[in-house]
Amino acid sequence: MEIIDENGKVIQKSNEESKRIVAGVLAIVLGGFAVHKFILGYTKTGIIQLILTFATCGIVGIISLIEGIIYLTKSDEEFINTYQTNKKEWF
Repeated sequence: MEIIDENGKVIQKSNEESKRIVAGVLAIVLGGFAVHKFILGYTKTGIIQLILTFATCGIVGIISLIEGIIYLTKSDEEFINTYQTNKKEWF
C-alpha cells in the first residue's frame, strides 16, 4: 500500500493494508463483542473485553465506542503504525 500526501508524493510504502475503516465501524456497531480486537489480531485482548462486557452487562462497550472513534479519526499511516505495526492494544 502506498500512502500519498496532498501533493501526490508517496510518503510511505507499506505491505500492510489498513484495517482502519473495518475496525472502526465494527468497534462502534458491535463493540461489546470485541470483534474489532479480533480483526486486528488481538485475541487475548478481545477475550478480556468480551468477558468484561458480559460481567458489566455491556457497560464496557463504551470503551469500544471510544476506540472506534479514535480509529476512524486517524490517518491510514497513523493507524498502521500504531495498531498494526506497534501492536498498541488499548486506545
